[in-house]
Parts: sequence; structure tokens; C-alpha cells
Amino acid sequence: YQRRVHGEMERSLWDAMHVARNIHVDPRIVLGGGAIEMAVSSALMERSKSILGVTQWVYQIVAMALEVIPRTLASNCGGNVIKLVTELRALHAKSADNAHWGIDGRLGKITDIRELGVIEPLAVKLQTLKTAVESGCVLLRIDDVVSGISGKKESRGGVQEEQPHPEE
Repeated sequence: YQRRVHGEMERSLWDAMHVARNIHVDPRIVLGGGAIEMAVSSALMERSKSILGVTQWVYQIVAMALEVIPRTLASNCGGNVIKLVTELRALHAKSADNAHWGIDGRLGKITDIRELGVIEPLAVKLQTLKTAVESGCVLLRIDDVVSGISGKKESRGGVQEEQPHPEE
């Protein structure tokens, strides 16, 4: 038990030192609490409405991937995840001026993150955005593969050809 606690303390200290180093290297900060992720998600969803075809999916999938952060915050603090994320999404969709609203991780409610003073390094947020885009691309590739397999089955009339057994 003591080894696990020691290991967790060591990892926490290591993470804290790297955050301090990252802030020293690039001191730019942004709001935390899922506010930035939800603001970008809302903007991407709005933009997707003006795009047709598969490109629209990219915007929507990345927007959904970004909502994982506020959803996780709501879940971790014991809040009603569906209610909180839906309310936060609606708040951000009303106006781009609402980009400072996020999830209070202690109380499990929507709050003005500026008042809480929750900030994060910009470098962390940029990595989050990159990961969301990469996740969206992976999902689209999987969809292409599944669509390709379905298309091949349909082109054969939905019936798979029997393969000869090697023993024959």
C-alpha cells in the first residue's frame, strides 16, 4: 500500500514540475473547467451547419470529442452529467461571449470560470485540440472502412460468396 501511495505522490510531483516548466517556457494561459473546450465545440457545431457532405462530419465529430472534458468534470464531481453538459452547451450556443462558463469541479454546477480562477496552460489546451482532431480522424477512418465493407456486401447482393474449404 505504501509503495502505491509513494508512487502516486511521485507521479503528482513529476506532473506539477512539468506544468511549472511548461508555464515557464510558454506563459500563456486560458480558462479551465471545460469552458474553452465547450466554446470551441460550440463554434465547430455552428460552423458545421454551413458545410455539406463528409467535411461536416469532421467538424461535428471534433466538436463532440471536445465535450469529453466538461462531461468528465461533471462526472468526477458527482453532478448530473447529461443535465450539466446540455445546459453548458446551450449557454455556449447562445453567444460567443459566454466562453467563460464551465463546470465547477467541486460543486458540480455551471459557473463563471473567471470568478473561480481556474486556469490552464495554453500548451495543454492546444494538445487537447490536437487530440480531439486526431480522434475525429480515426473515427472517420473507421467509418470509411465499415462503409467500404458494407458497400462490398451490398454490391454482391448482400450475399457473401462461399469460400472453398482448404480440406477439399
